[in-house]
Amino acid sequence: MKYLCLVWCEEGKFEALSNEEGKQLDRDSLSYDQELVRSGHMIAAEALQSPGNSVVVRVRHAETSVTDGPFAEAKEQIGGFILIEARDLNDAIRVAAGIPLAKLGSIEVRPVHDFG
Repeated sequence: MKYLCLVWCEEGKFEALSNEEGKQLDRDSLSYDQELVRSGHMIAAEALQSPGNSVVVRVRHAETSVTDGPFAEAKEQIGGFILIEARDLNDAIRVAAGIPLAKLGSIEVRPVHDFG
């Protein structure tokens, strides 16, 4: 079954890391990604740019509007995602617990809806 692991972190927490701490976190994250590839869990993973680089698209009554910034003001923001294949929720939780960024924020584990 597929699970989406959403990486949440408080605004400014990544930026507060020292240069060396940030580099170490990047190395740890890439290393864990490779571990997930080897174990067959990895489907895809991406880090996201800051919410300041995002736009929000809405369609209402056939009219499209685009606004800058995140959807809503929030202390926590999505920093990235890892799409995994796991046997069950317990396996997905085990994988999510190993994500290095869980030490700075939280990982939301959500099953992918199967339309089949």
